[in-house]
Amino acid sequence: MLDTRPLLIKTDFPAISRQVLDTLQVNLGYTCNLSCTHCHVNAGPTRTEQMDRATIDLVLQYLRTHAVKTLDLTGGAPEINQHFKYLVSQARATGVTVIDRCNLTILGEPGYEDMAEFLASEGVTVTASLPCYLEQNVEKQRGKGVYKESIAALQKLNQLGYGTRPGLQLNLVYNPDGLNLPPPQQALETDYKRELLSQHGIVFNQLFTITNMPISRFGGMLLAKGLYHQYMDILRSSYRVQNLDTVMCRNLLSIDYQGNLYDCDFNQMLDLPLRHFAKARTHLSEVLASDLMGNPIVIGEHCFGCTAGQGSSCGGALGN
Repeated sequence: MLDTRPLLIKTDFPAISRQVLDTLQVNLGYTCNLSCTHCHVNAGPTRTEQMDRATIDLVLQYLRTHAVKTLDLTGGAPEINQHFKYLVSQARATGVTVIDRCNLTILGEPGYEDMAEFLASEGVTVTASLPCYLEQNVEKQRGKGVYKESIAALQKLNQLGYGTRPGLQLNLVYNPDGLNLPPPQQALETDYKRELLSQHGIVFNQLFTITNMPISRFGGMLLAKGLYHQYMDILRSSYRVQNLDTVMCRNLLSIDYQGNLYDCDFNQMLDLPLRHFAKARTHLSEVLASDLMGNPIVIGEHCFGCTAGQGSSCGGALGN
């Protein structure tokens, strides 16, 4: 696969620094039952990287000693990690909000049939990828049969109270296809809610629109088709300085499956580690007693993706 990393490191993106830490985003491994075209992690069934129990215990130690509000679990499919339920239960016992970034189809895979019930029992927020409410568009990005499996999973989550009961938050994630920025989030959310309810009886809380980053699988596709520079021109020309104040890297700490630290998940995939202690790479075990506020954030050309248009973060658009 072609690599955009050499093209992204040199940048004139404005220097920014970390603020108060709010969210710990932990990648539990790159194994996934899907291989989506927009996946910036390059996750899939052949990936074997998984976070071990010792590193998960370090994550829990960090949660118990820092005023973190949210534990955001990603992958691959984070549920595939054999310690997923242990981490969720222990984290919820500390009082933090736990987000499971779920691809939905995993909930129907053999061995995971009770996962939806577990998530509901722990009050886990489910943030689920559904790149469109139309079957043809979903299967173009995610593969044949994925749409129907996703709808079945959403219906099961609804039956458990997700999207309707307090404490069982169900959010969906939209990623555009091709050389497009996401449309206005609120208007698209209205369309999603109308179509999913009328066609499938599905309800959910919020829709998050996320810009595709020119890295990993999507970045490789751009290079292979000769579209990389065109896409970067779109991101750069849509830059809005007001989005700098609320980019997610200011309040988020990203941790890879080995426990190494990054300013965001995208930097993790580009192997651009957090800069601290004047070291090339910093491990979670080294910052258990540290405050990272004021630390400079490692930037690159891909940062224009988070600040383009309405802005983009793991929590959706930054503004209107």
